[in-house]
Amino acid sequence: MQNFIAIRIMIIGFDAKRAFQNQTGLGNYSRMLICGMAQQHQDVRSFLYAPVMSGDFKSYFSGYANISTRQPSGIDRYFPNLWRSIGVTAHLKGDKVDIFHGLSHELPHGIPHSIKKVVTMHDLIVWRYPQYYSPFDRLVHRIKQRHACRVADVVVAISHQTKQDLVEFLHVPEQKIRVLYQSCDDIFWQPISDEQRAEVRETYKLPERYIVCVGSIEERKNQIAVVKALAELPDDVHLVIVGHPHGSYHNSLISTVKRLGVVERVHIVTNADFYDFPAIYANALASAYVSQFEGFGIPILEAMCCDVPVVTSNISSMPEAGGDAALYADPNDPHAIAEQLRRIIGDSQLRQQLVEKGRQQRTKFSPERVIADFYNLYSSLCPKKEEN
Repeated sequence: MQNFIAIRIMIIGFDAKRAFQNQTGLGNYSRMLICGMAQQHQDVRSFLYAPVMSGDFKSYFSGYANISTRQPSGIDRYFPNLWRSIGVTAHLKGDKVDIFHGLSHELPHGIPHSIKKVVTMHDLIVWRYPQYYSPFDRLVHRIKQRHACRVADVVVAISHQTKQDLVEFLHVPEQKIRVLYQSCDDIFWQPISDEQRAEVRETYKLPERYIVCVGSIEERKNQIAVVKALAELPDDVHLVIVGHPHGSYHNSLISTVKRLGVVERVHIVTNADFYDFPAIYANALASAYVSQFEGFGIPILEAMCCDVPVVTSNISSMPEAGGDAALYADPNDPHAIAEQLRRIIGDSQLRQQLVEKGRQQRTKFSPERVIADFYNLYSSLCPKKEEN
């Protein structure tokens, strides 16, 4: 007679749209959590619900035996957004999902009451800075966020700053909110060889001495302030901006570069391969990330993982991410930004101190720690079923 071992399992459904389609922050967060859970907890089975599975991440999850995918079929294929907002719920009971986790600000309508609901809120920028959105996008995002926070059993805030905003703008009860930090992609936690650094320097024609500034080229990310700071630094220091242009801000950035006469010192890289990011960081003298507002500020962590000292904003969540491992400045004061960058460039001892502190600070956001926190959250929400 054959013996069977009973295994206690949890079945988690994830809104995986951005896990397949987004190459930046929200996508990285989704992939880190989904893959980390699959790798570290064989007692968790995941279903990924996504309207489209194509592009660079089409086969990203295919190597995991405990991950399955679901996408619209039949007539639903012609209405992918509607399927994601409503139609996906028809799959949840059949898949015996215990918990559904909306990984980026929203939850579908009609999730059965028997299924626990979790939503991650990365930021409430659409409420705090509505001018960054078109009227239509502002309305849609606000409706989705309000609905998700209302129906969720647990609202995950990726920082205490986001928790404060959830209470202030959406009046979410504090007892419903859990602050669970995020990590960055696994590639930033791997050693970077001299060969990788040299290859990436050659591929992107990187200058010898440069400040790196990573993030979408848009008003909130505030790259113009870094360009103004660069104009006050020694002529042999360059600036490498890595990100995709959004809207007219890119044109304003170029105009500022020309007006300040630093055209030869500013290098804008819009086509960087994500897997080259660690070496782009590692080759830099420092990272400048002086955003006007962030829910967390993932480039701060990425830089620390690559042993690069950071200058960042002294507002919102950025001191939360950087701790005592970063230098801070008013994002609206290019002179202050320049002074902090000048300190790093000119003081090798300070630079090494910041690198060492960064190695300590980044442990707060390690993938293992983040996955353990989420596993504990999921376990607290529902008893795991036994399966033979």
